[in-house]
Amino acid sequence: MIFRKTDLEYPRFYRKLLSYSNSNCLNMKALHLLILSAFCCLLWTQTHAQTADSTILWRIVTTDDNEYIGEVLSRDSETLQLQTDRLGVLTIRVRDIRVMEQVNQQQMVGEEIWLENPQATRYLWNTNGYGIRQGEGYYQNIWVLFNQVSIGVVDHFSVSLGTVPLFLFGGLETPVWVIPKFSIPVVKDKFNLGGGILAATVVGLQEGWAGVAFGSATYGSRDRNVNFGLGYGFADGNWSNTPVITISGMHRYSRRGYILTENYLFGFGDFTAGIISVAGRTVWDGISLDYGGFVPLGDVGTVIVLPWLSLIIPFGQK
Repeated sequence: MIFRKTDLEYPRFYRKLLSYSNSNCLNMKALHLLILSAFCCLLWTQTHAQTADSTILWRIVTTDDNEYIGEVLSRDSETLQLQTDRLGVLTIRVRDIRVMEQVNQQQMVGEEIWLENPQATRYLWNTNGYGIRQGEGYYQNIWVLFNQVSIGVVDHFSVSLGTVPLFLFGGLETPVWVIPKFSIPVVKDKFNLGGGILAATVVGLQEGWAGVAFGSATYGSRDRNVNFGLGYGFADGNWSNTPVITISGMHRYSRRGYILTENYLFGFGDFTAGIISVAGRTVWDGISLDYGGFVPLGDVGTVIVLPWLSLIIPFGQK
């Protein structure tokens, strides 16, 4: 489908979509796929639960960038003795230690330590019930043009600011948006609630704001979870009658690798459609990359895969 510029003027185009949302008709194929996605995500969270013993482990990084994990047997002003699984007892000079930190047992997988997920609060675009910690944040770039910065104001409240800088290409109208979000840890690291508002406008057009008010419930850890979301669109004080339903999930399968899925179900009058996705995430020190594809469901006539590529740079994380 090709949109003319006049069709995309925001929020006129958005109000057209809202005007179609008065039917409760559901596309059962899309709904079944969303339910299947949720079931698979729940299996991920249940079958990969980790157990921990009572041993206190430490991660030590030396000045020559070697990393050791083990139990501290003794320490004085000069040396430290560390009991490791593979290398036995090591004696390390204190002056050669660059980093020494206690390891959370939940981060241990076999003999490997998985550092905390730097992108635990979001999937591809959609967020979940986890919150960005105070002073932390990230910059996200999607296909070069879409830019967003998210910052944790306090531990359970964050703000995201985004734009598509079309003004760099001849002074065109520029979309901007803001997303205030709160999170509530009902059961720490297991069940979280979140909610917020995505409010957007176009700088350069004499029109108001539009967006989505959303809520989410997330079950699982920061590494493996499933998220159920519900959102209602609005434009110039008018609200949609039919919600957008989202089901998303995250599964960490290695120290740096994740599988993600983010799925939507929404209705426009007599037409109900969905979008499903499968993607991967690779995390390195100070940067991560999301890659995958979205597949629209509904009366589209053929299978269409919309590619996704996103670069994320976290900041403020310890």
